[in-house]
Amino acid sequence: MSEITREVDGSHGRYVLREGGAEAELTYSITSPTLVIADHTGVPDAMRGTGAGLRLVERLVADAHAEGFRIVPLCPFVNAQRKRHPDWADVFQV
Repeated sequence: MSEITREVDGSHGRYVLREGGAEAELTYSITSPTLVIADHTGVPDAMRGTGAGLRLVERLVADAHAEGFRIVPLCPFVNAQRKRHPDWADVFQV
């Protein structure tokens, strides 16, 4: 699978996974250096069932661990993945 890129523009950011002309994304807002709000995950039909959405959340969680920020899971998909992965509890603020 393709690499996930991270784009930051001021107080907004997104993780992007591009494959075969399609683009999946997870967007977030930066409220402080130690807190981000995951607000939307979008996966096009062409990428559904490939694990693209989960890979985006895994990258967000990995960056939270590496950089020391916490995540508010406003996005329903991110929140559902949080519930499925109790080992990620240390980076989520609910």
